[in-house]
Amino acid sequence: MKIIYTFALSLLLLTSCNNGKDQRIISASNGNINNLLVVVDNLLWDDSVGETIRDVVAAPVPALNQEEPLFSLNQMPPAVFDGFATRSRTILKIEKGGPAGVVIKNDVYARPQTVVVVSGKTDQEIKDELESNSDKIIAAFKKEELKENQRRIKKSLMDDKPLQEALGVKLNFQTAYRIAKQDEDFFWIRKQIPTGTMDIMIYEVPLHTIKKGDSAIIDIVRMRDSIGKVHIPGPVEGSYMITEDAYTPYLSETELDGKFTYETKGIWDVKNAFMSGPFINYAIEDKANDRFLVIEGYVFAPSVEKRNNIFEMEAIIKSVKIL
Repeated sequence: MKIIYTFALSLLLLTSCNNGKDQRIISASNGNINNLLVVVDNLLWDDSVGETIRDVVAAPVPALNQEEPLFSLNQMPPAVFDGFATRSRTILKIEKGGPAGVVIKNDVYARPQTVVVVSGKTDQEIKDELESNSDKIIAAFKKEELKENQRRIKKSLMDDKPLQEALGVKLNFQTAYRIAKQDEDFFWIRKQIPTGTMDIMIYEVPLHTIKKGDSAIIDIVRMRDSIGKVHIPGPVEGSYMITEDAYTPYLSETELDGKFTYETKGIWDVKNAFMSGPFINYAIEDKANDRFLVIEGYVFAPSVEKRNNIFEMEAIIKSVKIL
């Protein structure tokens, strides 16, 4: 019996090693959303290399009404990078001595995981690589965090059938949200948080509402202000949500659900009242239905950090599917 058992075990090991796929047993990754582990020598961290790292991955998030970093950083020297630390979901490693370059790796020590390795023979080479590849590095980490946020959201999904029936839209959002208002082609979805609320608006406007070109941002601001006046009242009579005119919103172009989309980030305000906060607005060009489908997330949470709130709503919005 012992001989048979040994033979069976050997056969199992042999089969596992020769099936052409990576059969490593890999641990689950860990970490808070938008927390980044930086593995770098203490001397480099305290010098100009550390300053460049902070300038790149801890730069202020655009369009927040208070300064917050893109990622919260935890630094660790390579000598103690072992065990539990290696299972961080996002890791930036700085390696001095090798050829200059940036390598992005996935699931190196845990799964899911993104590891970015920046190398150079000198401090200046490392700084140059960080600066010239900053967009690529940030995009890699944001992609990983977006997937993680969406994975957590899927654990407790709200029934979005009303959205499907009224607007032909499927959207993943948690049961912590509730539909506060439904008015024909307009939805106002809210989530209470200890310091205020997180809100999502979903509506449609005709395609001609937003004209491509230099006037797009003007059209988007006019659109959202008109929606705010009708649907989002303020705390006193005659008050309603508008776009803060002291700050020009950030406008970029992207794709959602395979469709051309305007992404607008800015600060909302309430006319005739002292309330404000950040918003992120996506106007999706839906030619098949002769409309822009607009989904916006905004936060009201005075005097507290709002980066992760906005990022959660970005993850929700980017799950959109037009049926």
